[in-house]
Amino acid sequence: MIEGKKLLVVSAHAADYVWRSGGTIAHYLKHGAQVKVICLSVGVRGESNDLWKQADQTAEKVAEIRTGESRRAASLLGVTDIEYWGLQDYPMNLGMEEQERLLGIIRSFRPDIIHSHCPASATVIARLLREKTASPVVFTYHTKYDIDIKRVVHARLAAREAISVMVSNIEACDEVWTVSRGAGESLKALGYRGDYRVMANGVDFQKGRVEPEKVRQVTAAYDLPENVPVFLFVGRMMTYKGLPMILDALKLLLDRGGDFRMVFVGKGPDKELLEEKARTLGLMGSAGGPDRCFFTGPIYDRDELRAWNTRADLFLFPSTFDTNGLVVREAAACGLSSVLIEGSCAAEGVTDGVNGFTIPESPEALAALLEKVSGDLGHLRQVGERAMEELYLSWQDCVARAYEQYQLILEKKEQGLLPARRKLPADYLVRLTARTMEERARRRRVYRELFRDFRETAVGMMENIQEAEETAEHFLDQLSADLHRGIGKGRKG
Repeated sequence: MIEGKKLLVVSAHAADYVWRSGGTIAHYLKHGAQVKVICLSVGVRGESNDLWKQADQTAEKVAEIRTGESRRAASLLGVTDIEYWGLQDYPMNLGMEEQERLLGIIRSFRPDIIHSHCPASATVIARLLREKTASPVVFTYHTKYDIDIKRVVHARLAAREAISVMVSNIEACDEVWTVSRGAGESLKALGYRGDYRVMANGVDFQKGRVEPEKVRQVTAAYDLPENVPVFLFVGRMMTYKGLPMILDALKLLLDRGGDFRMVFVGKGPDKELLEEKARTLGLMGSAGGPDRCFFTGPIYDRDELRAWNTRADLFLFPSTFDTNGLVVREAAACGLSSVLIEGSCAAEGVTDGVNGFTIPESPEALAALLEKVSGDLGHLRQVGERAMEELYLSWQDCVARAYEQYQLILEKKEQGLLPARRKLPADYLVRLTARTMEERARRRRVYRELFRDFRETAVGMMENIQEAEETAEHFLDQLSADLHRGIGKGRKG
């Protein structure tokens, strides 16, 4: 039963709670739960790149716009209790005072379960809370954080130590979820020695293709001839997602006389680099023929994205970085099959030629597949229908499964059946930190009470002094008047 339950969502930026927890929030609110959202920042630096491209832009204007957008999103979800702390992002400095404030709110909220999605500070805070609430901690591993660490920490020894600390932090949790089996094995390869449970992410696309009129309306601005295969990519424009390999494969296909259209939807730091590569390869901007590649930029309207997935004949996703590939499930929702790299996380559940396609990681392999399937678009439609039936997973089903697992964890806790966590040296540090923060909070309360008492005493003293001054002033005025009267009588006598 969700009715009467409480859900607290702590969001680093103004949009994080929407795209990371929006489905869960909507599900809990629908079934009568109390939901509170805390946005630590509004993403002035980290989520507002397009706003900063506008002339005469300021941080104050960006913050106002982002806060307004976030409030509208909260309203659409039905969230009425939302706080904005206004912290700076990139870097975000969650100081001791902010941590104590956050811990205080969470403790007063009395959570049944603490769920962390970050293996660093968020999980440390979760462990601190567990010391005081005895609430089980669940952690979801959904990003290859070791790659991010190596990008930031260039010293090999320091990076290895940072990864070791991250893994130890994860091992301290009561249950670990991963978004795919490959993500779990990636975590194991980093030294993680515990168990994990695969909890795949769902998508907010409804199952089914979009009406033809809507498709024509959305795609009308692009040269997409009938019976010419349309390939699609949706996501961040990042080279590590295999996008240069797509362009190289398309060049090979073009040189073999193949005709096609390739549509890239999204934005990212490598977009201009990819556009330049497409021009260099003669895939766009060529005087000798039509453009074969189109970069639409980001599309935020979900129905428009569904329309593009309906219009396309094949989704290209040659990424070995992504641990789940939500866009593959979004494509499947619209009856669109995908081509993926053999053994990648995104290829889990895909049977080659049945509900999708898998290839070795090379432009030659991709070009060969595209040349083969371009001659039978009817077969691509059949494979797409199988993808819709076998790969699609809705947010509703995903959230319902997560809730069932939460219930099982709580039952295990009540029965004392949660697996014993391996004691780590850091556990003693966490316990000591929790006690230290509690002592600091207690002292702060004492100081506040002393200050309040002092202020009240000081105010009382000032009132007494003021009253004494008024009394003395009245006495002196009275004395002066009496003296004047006495002197006047003496002169008359």
